[in-house]
Amino acid sequence: MASELQALIFDVDGTLADTERDGHRVAFNAAFKEAVLDWVWSEALYGELLAVTGGKERIRFYLEKFNTEFEKPVQFDEFVAALHAAKTRHFVEMMGRGEIPLRPGVERLIREARAAGLRLAIATTTTPANVEALVSSTLGSDALQWFEVIAAGDIVPAKKPAPDIYEYTLEKMGLAADQCIAFEDSLNGILSSQGAGLKTVITVNGYTCHDDFTGAVVVLDQMGEPDAPCRVLQGDIDMRYLDLAAVSSLFQA
Repeated sequence: MASELQALIFDVDGTLADTERDGHRVAFNAAFKEAVLDWVWSEALYGELLAVTGGKERIRFYLEKFNTEFEKPVQFDEFVAALHAAKTRHFVEMMGRGEIPLRPGVERLIREARAAGLRLAIATTTTPANVEALVSSTLGSDALQWFEVIAAGDIVPAKKPAPDIYEYTLEKMGLAADQCIAFEDSLNGILSSQGAGLKTVITVNGYTCHDDFTGAVVVLDQMGEPDAPCRVLQGDIDMRYLDLAAVSSLFQA
């Protein structure tokens, strides 16, 4: 007998909002300019950098793979941390100005789940400040309290695609993987959620639409709205938009 659905666990970047191209990338470039670095991360380059999760890790990857001539300062760890902190500040300021909305259907589904008494959590590699800024600016200042666990940033040593962040979330909630469903947007994301044993719903974006989502319960172009249907890209289900009934059906399948 299948377990009953108890909780929805959401990734943030690319899943709740399309933050990568027009949010994090822009904030990184602002931080570089502020530090008088001539680095510019184009949309195409940023797509390649997304192979690595975590902002500090992404800076390191860029220098190892794409800007090998840069002479690293002696205090390299501090240099990277300072750049990342500046980037976070720029990102939070963008969120405060309301520059990045939630993706279609996200707020509707979250409110539906709350009304039905389901538990909510966040499992992400982005920093806590980014999560707080996004959630507060889109759902309201009290919305952070809707999420029982916000597992973010360096709370676990191994970031996605390692399953650690989801395992941490499940442990904090006192739930088993077969009582929850995850929402992701990328290959690293689904490797992480599936590694923790979670059924996973995927909503792709421009950077992840060609990723391999083998094993996802469904792959959608977005969650959709009643007046703006989603497209089912992978999976055996007919739906106009992802509501709680559809999520429950996918969970039980």
